[in-house]
Amino acid sequence: MTHQTSHTGRNRLAAEKSPYLLQHADNPVDWYPWGDEAFETAVREDKPVFLSIGYSTCHWCHVMEHESFEDSTVAALMNDAFINVKVDREERPDIDNVYMMAAQLVTGGGGWPLTVIMTPDKKPFFVATYIPRDNRYGRTGMLQLIPQIQAAWRDRRDEIHQHAQKITEGLGGMFDRRAGDEPLGADVLSAAFDQMSQRYDEANGGFGSAPKFPTPHNLLFLLRYWKRTGNERALEMVEQSLERMAAGGIYDHLGYGFHRYSTDQKWFAPHFEKMLYDQALLVMAYTEAYLATGKDDYKRVAEEVIHYVLRDMTDEKGAFYSAEDADSEGIEGKFYLWTESEIVDLLGTGEGRFFVDLFGVEPQGNFSEEIAAANILFLRRPLAAVAKEKGVTEDDLRDRTDACRQTLLAARGTRPRPYKDDKILTDWNGLMIAALAKAARAFDNADYAGRAGRAADFILEEMRDRDGRLIHRYRDGEAAKRASIDDYAFFVWGLIELYEATFDIGRLKTAIALTTDMRRDFWDTDNGGFWFTPQDGEQLIVRVKEIYDGAVPSGNSVAALNLLRLGRMTADAELEELASQIGRVFHADVTRGPSAHTLLMAAVDFGVGPSYEVVIVGDPGGTDTRDMRNAIYQRYLPSSVILFKPNDSDGSDIEGGAEFVAPHRAIDGRATAYVCMNYACKLPTTVIADMLGLLGESTD
Repeated sequence: MTHQTSHTGRNRLAAEKSPYLLQHADNPVDWYPWGDEAFETAVREDKPVFLSIGYSTCHWCHVMEHESFEDSTVAALMNDAFINVKVDREERPDIDNVYMMAAQLVTGGGGWPLTVIMTPDKKPFFVATYIPRDNRYGRTGMLQLIPQIQAAWRDRRDEIHQHAQKITEGLGGMFDRRAGDEPLGADVLSAAFDQMSQRYDEANGGFGSAPKFPTPHNLLFLLRYWKRTGNERALEMVEQSLERMAAGGIYDHLGYGFHRYSTDQKWFAPHFEKMLYDQALLVMAYTEAYLATGKDDYKRVAEEVIHYVLRDMTDEKGAFYSAEDADSEGIEGKFYLWTESEIVDLLGTGEGRFFVDLFGVEPQGNFSEEIAAANILFLRRPLAAVAKEKGVTEDDLRDRTDACRQTLLAARGTRPRPYKDDKILTDWNGLMIAALAKAARAFDNADYAGRAGRAADFILEEMRDRDGRLIHRYRDGEAAKRASIDDYAFFVWGLIELYEATFDIGRLKTAIALTTDMRRDFWDTDNGGFWFTPQDGEQLIVRVKEIYDGAVPSGNSVAALNLLRLGRMTADAELEELASQIGRVFHADVTRGPSAHTLLMAAVDFGVGPSYEVVIVGDPGGTDTRDMRNAIYQRYLPSSVILFKPNDSDGSDIEGGAEFVAPHRAIDGRATAYVCMNYACKLPTTVIADMLGLLGESTD
């Protein structure tokens, strides 16, 4: 989408003192300040008045300015159809109060920017908040709205006056959705949930029958669906799946980490391979489940998986290896299997019998025909139930179990290990970086953020070509193979999460720059969506464009979510439009089987909203800043983006990042939150409870 910005010169707002009005003084829109001149001109030229109300630190005001008011095409339409008036709500709260009430009567809500189209006698006949440049997510765009209003003003004047009178009297209306070319919306979210509910394994958790894959992005979507709808079944599906997987043989109860999939329906007998992407996505799922429920068991599993990755899957320079094989000594799973006698010999009779009973070990074995009496370790019953039966606390039982675990793990470490695939892949590392950053925020663990940062630095320093483009693979000192859309999308995902964990503006700037490269190299300029290979990649017999979210999500799905988040963080609505186009181009495929596109469903969930943008301004080392930040971090807010501005910053450090936060200031030197919801910005607050209220969260 190309915006025309050929306008030169300044409009009438240049003579104003308001910082908000002066921000718009260079727009090609022929703005008037509120006053007699504007309304007299409206009468004389027989035009309606387009009123835009906002304030200088309003996020969505800046979005609408950049998208529409700086665009010469939109401005020409506005100048032809309307007399355009700008009002600073802080300078003229009286005007704001009247038309905000009209917005609440008409729409049931309000916020800024407030957009009102009115008759020359100041009666509103159209009220909204943010309006996009183009139709998007059920919102009529400026390019479509203005000709409609102009035609109605010309052809149906009496009707408009009647409608304006009704609004003035307290009545309102709603926008109609366009049919035919709408992007994916809330209906597809419900359809995806219904399909997953039908496929859900009520007895064992997970979806379908054997073989059964973890597919963590299914659970990420269901958590969002639960958050959106309050549907408890969605949360139950997540919790049972996570609990059964963590108890089953698919989980390595000694060394931690998940095996690739279960060969049976009960999560008992795994294919013993361990993949980095599974660890990353499952860390995300358990971390988000912890935030959603507050249950420490989910945090514990996430931390255990991270422990495994940092111990066994991390290069000395900080990046992450790809996988560990299923086989050792020519036998699948041999490294992980135990006989009852081995366990009792190592632990002694008392602790040995305790451990054998807890982890389902049988004298004759429970698994392999290749190794006599071999057992897969799995939890027969939840530890809470065992603790209650034995009359001990769960913590005491866990301590006892952990002592046994460490003894067995040390013994297992003397066995021949499965082969470790030590190549480093940009896309899978991106997933692990994202997972570590999520966990760093949720668990207030700076080490996790540091580990994520080291991996990101490795990719940026070792896995880019001379032009700065990403390279897919690194091993033994060589970076090679052209990057795919997955490399860009997954790594950008990691950088976004890392920014929100550290507020290092460099991470956000790099994510933006790589997204620009991704659009240049992979975007289908004819039909929309991202090709899997770059424009100058090897020409095969067909060029693939994927959307299916299989063992890992598709690059298009992850890119859609990234574009939405970066669009909100940088006030770049064009990025959001690209995300919407991804939904359009794959609309038929996705609507036929939405449950096969669950990471895309997470993006649609974000796009549909409600979604939030939070800017915290404060002392980086201040207790109040930390408390405000952690109040957000420790809650499940999947449809939100968070930015930080030091209160002593002049904004120059964020040039090329999120420039719109430059005017934001701390109130009375205290940590201050600026919250926007659904394209509408609220007044800033220094009170954490008030901030959480704006985010729809209880402080109980």
